[in-house]
Amino acid sequence: MADFTGDDLSRSRFVRALLTDSEFVDTDFSRSWFRGAEMHDVVMRGVELTDVRIDGEFENLVLNGVDVAPLVEAELDRRDADRVRMRPTDPAGFREAWQIVERRWAATVERARGLDPDLLHESVDGEWSFIETLRHLAFASDAWVSRAILGDPSPWHPLELPWDGMPDTQGIPRDRSVRPSLDEALAVRQSRMAVVRSVIEGLTDESLAARTEPVPGESWPPSRSFEVRKCLLIVINEEWHHRLFAERDLAVLEGRVSR
Repeated sequence: MADFTGDDLSRSRFVRALLTDSEFVDTDFSRSWFRGAEMHDVVMRGVELTDVRIDGEFENLVLNGVDVAPLVEAELDRRDADRVRMRPTDPAGFREAWQIVERRWAATVERARGLDPDLLHESVDGEWSFIETLRHLAFASDAWVSRAILGDPSPWHPLELPWDGMPDTQGIPRDRSVRPSLDEALAVRQSRMAVVRSVIEGLTDESLAARTEPVPGESWPPSRSFEVRKCLLIVINEEWHHRLFAERDLAVLEGRVSR
């Protein structure tokens, strides 16, 4: 085991680093950023958390003996009744969820149109810009619907973006330097949303309960069989959370304009 006792590692950057089974004792993480971090089976004791913000997915999160994950979920559901509808269980529920997704995203896009187009390429706190978010959601739709469910081995458009932590994979685009206009990004995005809508509108109890056929080739998702239900829930989850992130960042950009 490498030992960094007494070492000053301030302002270090760990990207795709493997720190599993590591031990941190009397370690100062003040002002650190964790993005895309996996923290499964982590134990923290004697920890001081002040002015901490955490956004992510929580399950079995125990603070001082209390599993707070269900409490957080219940509070988020209370704040927005539509959030509960993002966990559909039957074809009618999936159709309702997708209608909500489309309606809310339409309002978010209209909000974005009120900003200078250059601001839609700006990152807030190192997160994706608004345009990059649209490009990523097109990728998610292609991955889990066009590829996994419909069997297209390579459905990608050049403007699509996988998540940042995904290793480079031949045939999958990930150009972070291109700057398409809002309408150019929306053209790709809306065509992929139309595919998802078509699949959801055609759902039956049988097709929703079915499993996909593995699609050959190294790509994303991997060449495995998945539950159709799971594929669609992943897309709905991506849509819901990335819209919230986009709304959060649009508020920051609007604040810059109003100063």
